[in-house]
Formats: sequence, C-alpha cells, structure tokens
Amino acid sequence: MTVATQLSELLGLERHPVAVAFLDKPPEDLPRVEQVAAAGCSYWKRAADGQAFFTEATDHYGCPIGAHTHGIDLPEEQGAELEEVIGTMVELEYLEMQEVAGIPRREESFGVVSYAPLAETTFEPDVVLVRGSARQMMVLAEAAHAAGVACQTSMVGRPTCAAIPEVLQSGLSATNLGCIGNRVYTELADDELYFAFAGQQLEKIVERLSAIVNANKQLEIYHRQRVS
Repeated sequence: MTVATQLSELLGLERHPVAVAFLDKPPEDLPRVEQVAAAGCSYWKRAADGQAFFTEATDHYGCPIGAHTHGIDLPEEQGAELEEVIGTMVELEYLEMQEVAGIPRREESFGVVSYAPLAETTFEPDVVLVRGSARQMMVLAEAAHAAGVACQTSMVGRPTCAAIPEVLQSGLSATNLGCIGNRVYTELADDELYFAFAGQQLEKIVERLSAIVNANKQLEIYHRQRVS
C-alpha cells in the first residue's frame, strides 16, 4: 500500500488528496487542462475527482485573486479586475485594506502548475491538498502536530488559494476553513474544510497518522463510557 493510499484509507476520505506542483515546464505524461475554469481552485476539485493535468498562466486569468496568490503576472485587464475585486471586498468590510499586503503570494516565476490525485501522481508534489469533514481534518491536523509540522497561523486564511503559497513558504502545514468563493467553485460542503501540507512532509505525517487514528478511536470509547 502506498503512502498516498494509506492517507486516504486511514482518514476514510471520499475524494482524492490532491498533489500540486509548480514546474518550469509541463511533465511529458500530463495533458494540458481541457477546459479553462472560472477559478484556479476549481482545478483542485477536478484533481480530487480523479483528473490529472497541468495548467498555464492563462488558465488562471479567470480569477485574478487566485492568479495573484500563485505568482502569475496579470495583463492590464485582469490586473484592473484584481483591484476592483479587492476594492469590493474592502467596501463590503470583508477585508481591511491593510490585510491585502499580508496575503501570501508565490514570488518565484510561474511556468506551469500540475494537479493530480496524490495516489496517481507522476511528479513530486510541492503541496498536498486534502478536503474532508471537520473530524477527518482534526485527525490529520493532530498527526501533523505529532510529526512536528503543524502551522500556527489562522484557520481563516482567506482567500483559500493563499494556503498554497503559505505552505510553500513555511514548508509545514495549514488548516483552512475555505472562503465563500472556493466553496462555490469547488462545491465544498458546509461541513467540509481543507488541510494542506508540504509534499516533503507526506511520509512523516502518514507515519504518525495511524497512531493518531487509533488513539482517537480508543479515546472516543473512553469519553462515551463516561457520559453513558
């Protein structure tokens, strides 16, 4: 059993964990995405549903905020749209203007970004994205903590796509509740959230996950006996 398969089975995930990698050029065995999405996070759902592909910069122009967090230089039209969207968020009191500069962003040059189900990926993931119930993500976060790769930042982390550069920069992990845009584009259920971690931490996290899953099962029995 592969480490990726262990991750899914131990947590009982309904969708594939997603491998994401920023590369200078496309992998030879991956096709370019067939249909451009309205937002970059839509590609997460496609990979979680079993598709493997790569995207180019223009495939991310549909969501200027997502393009910004991924380090994509926007043409004039999309750059103006980014300013307009941020202005609307500030006007709605969703964001404070001083928060904008603190939104994580990739600083490296953008080539392509590849997506695939983690168990089927042929490239080394920079980031692994996992979506699931609060209970599943609780257990995964506990395993990351036990492995020494927990992240101390806020769970809110809007926009959700900023979790990718956040994890890239820290080399650790991040819990993210999912923003309203992401929930629309990925059809994230009301009771679901995300946990993201650096690809290099995969084996370390899964190594601790089995013990954490077992501990939670035993502790649940203990706690239920106390209230029965």
